[in-house]
Amino acid sequence: MISIIILTKNEQNDLPTCLNAIAWCDDIHVVDSGSSDKTVEIAVALGASVYVNEFMSFAQQRNWALNNCKLNYEWVLFLDADEHSTQGFCKAVQEAVMSASEDVAGFFCCGKTILNQRWLKRSDNFPKWQFRLLRRNRGRFVDVGHGQKEGEINGLLSYIKEPYLHYPFSHGFEAWSTKHLAYARKDSREIFNNRLSLMSVISNHGSQRNTAIKSLARRMPAWPLIRFVYSYIFRGGFTEGREGLLYCKKMLWYERQVKKQLYQLLNN
Repeated sequence: MISIIILTKNEQNDLPTCLNAIAWCDDIHVVDSGSSDKTVEIAVALGASVYVNEFMSFAQQRNWALNNCKLNYEWVLFLDADEHSTQGFCKAVQEAVMSASEDVAGFFCCGKTILNQRWLKRSDNFPKWQFRLLRRNRGRFVDVGHGQKEGEINGLLSYIKEPYLHYPFSHGFEAWSTKHLAYARKDSREIFNNRLSLMSVISNHGSQRNTAIKSLARRMPAWPLIRFVYSYIFRGGFTEGREGLLYCKKMLWYERQVKKQLYQLLNN
């Protein structure tokens, strides 16, 4: 019914849990970008088909997977190794696929960000929608900042409201910081290289509008602090205890890195 593609690099710790959580799927593909640990061996041992391709960007890697993986089904779900399916998510995905009319090309999905077993619903401004489930040959991805979003779409997009679980700190805080320094460079270049369009800010297309608003916000001098106050105070991150404060402080640090990189680009 559904093929699943997982992008990996050095995910030997997260991959077993991810794969075990999608045991309901009989067509799993792991696209690795040169792991030096036991990621590939684990994927093979747990029954996944494995492909290797150099990572250039998330959109490029997902599009490569759509072009090269030998998929058995029309519908394709993308997950990362630190994202785990739940029974509820599995049921929602299967029901969405079975009930989708022919004009539906795909679905946005959302994840619960988990830190120390606590769901950071308020601190992480849940839900954050990502294009993750699509019909083959009906959708593609394009890069935006350090991530990706829906590109050329042939049909309508809908939403799966039941979330999967996301464990962004599974490799530890130091690894998270190292990865997000690289992300900050990409996000700053995205802002620097793209002119802000008023039409995008007021667009009826939710994904395009949200991307433009985020770019506009990041141009504001006090945005990192505003983001912290909004998430921690107004959204209620303070109700999520130590984890809520820690996460909001991490995002404050990240937004400051984006601003720092953008300042360097503007003054070179």
